[in-house]
Amino acid sequence: MIAYGENIKVFCGNSNPEFAKTVCKELGLELGNGVVQTFSDGEVAVSLNETVRGADVFLIQSTCKPVNNHLMELLVMIDACRRASAGRITAVIPYFGYARQDRKAKSRDPITAKLVANMITAAGADRVLTMDLHAAQIQGFFDIPVDHLLGNPTFVKYYLDKFPEDKYNHDEFVVVSPDVGSVARARAFAAKVHMGLAIVDKRRQKANVCEVMNVIGDVKGKTCILFDDMIDTAGSLCNAAQALVEIGGAKAVYACATHGVLSGPAFERIEKSPIQEVVVHNTIPVPADCPCKKIKQLDVAPIFARAISHVHGGTSIADLF
Repeated sequence: MIAYGENIKVFCGNSNPEFAKTVCKELGLELGNGVVQTFSDGEVAVSLNETVRGADVFLIQSTCKPVNNHLMELLVMIDACRRASAGRITAVIPYFGYARQDRKAKSRDPITAKLVANMITAAGADRVLTMDLHAAQIQGFFDIPVDHLLGNPTFVKYYLDKFPEDKYNHDEFVVVSPDVGSVARARAFAAKVHMGLAIVDKRRQKANVCEVMNVIGDVKGKTCILFDDMIDTAGSLCNAAQALVEIGGAKAVYACATHGVLSGPAFERIEKSPIQEVVVHNTIPVPADCPCKKIKQLDVAPIFARAISHVHGGTSIADLF
């Protein structure tokens, strides 16, 4: 059992309360007594029903859909803790929304990820704990410390257990990046599971619509594992899977991503696609009545619990990886 000081408090908003409860269970702590609700006009109201004066406070809140509501809940929770004289406030954001708006892709584009970072800092957060940012450089958008956790080790363990090297020839497996932007993370994953690497080259015509152009690498007759940081509408993922089978001649296709945003037609697309299984982390909750039976969630609450214990104890979280 980890030895904690008396002054550690964990609260959560409404984005993923089950995740927060699991983190607290791993820590051996009770979830803080707080209520986050909305007035009839949609304004966020926060009530902390226990003292946080001088405490090391951790606020667990993914900024997933509805993104703006959950972001506002986080900001108001931070402000409530700051005004209640919390000793330190850590925003634990398993999934950081707006991360895809991290640069000016064309003239007059906003850099919303930087704006959100400024808002979290201005609200009074002292540090941020998150996992697999869409672009690692977003850490530099914050003027406070950011602890960036990796979902990669969880997937490595899952697939080495699913396809152990003593039973499967990993030369017949290929890790596939669904686009050029994800090559670095796919390469790191491929090295750890001792598999080859391929890339699906695509040309995006407009937001959430893409056209697959080519498969770079040998996937013929092989089992492919598509690896990315998030799945939103699943258009890119399903098009990539289709290309691997029809153009590349792949034998089977699996997919995994840290964040299952799964908006719009994602469930229907995945169900109709040649992908046999999609594995995501529980940084974003998948609905209990999920219509797609191909989706599986892995629990990363223990990783966040260990990271929180390291942050609270003032020790390095590099040991987690």
